[in-house]
Amino acid sequence: MPYRYLLFYKPYDVLTQFTDNSSVAPRSTLKDYIPVPEIYPVGRLDRDSEGLLLLTNHGQLQHRLSDPQFQHPRTYWVQVERVPDAAALAQLRQGVVIQGYRTRPAQVQLLPTEPTLPPREPPIRFRKNVPTAWLEITLTEGKNRQVRRMTAAVGYPTLRLVRVAIAHLQLVGLEPGQWRDLTPPEQASLQQLCFPRSKLN
Repeated sequence: MPYRYLLFYKPYDVLTQFTDNSSVAPRSTLKDYIPVPEIYPVGRLDRDSEGLLLLTNHGQLQHRLSDPQFQHPRTYWVQVERVPDAAALAQLRQGVVIQGYRTRPAQVQLLPTEPTLPPREPPIRFRKNVPTAWLEITLTEGKNRQVRRMTAAVGYPTLRLVRVAIAHLQLVGLEPGQWRDLTPPEQASLQQLCFPRSKLN
């Protein structure tokens, strides 16, 4: 079977899996959006997070991108409560302790303006008279709810979280709920990233 590589813009409140075995009311899953059999997400994106998800049936590539030892970057736009000061930004860049673990150094910058994104449904809950700010954070690891725990640890809770890039792959051109196959150049770059001395079929 030929390998497939898909990019998907995961909407808010969608589980990053194809089945929901919960005993509670049915929840939206990838099956509601992607009619391609036998592909699996590379890593996870929390139910309350949005943005770029890569799916494939190539198990070795999935491992290479998911295993923290390979340190492939993932970039997020993060709306936080209040405006982080220089000390908080420095802490995030250097690494913070969450659940007894110190995060790796990260690339963090305060975005000068709110990024252009589709509105979230439902909208975030604003607090009156409390400003918000947007950060761009690039990580090379993916602990459970890591971004949210990092911003909370420095005193700026996350309100909205959107993954906009996985290595060279970008969210641009997709709307929430849409997916597409990787282009040949994107596949070639993925090959170079994960298997620099082999071929990606």
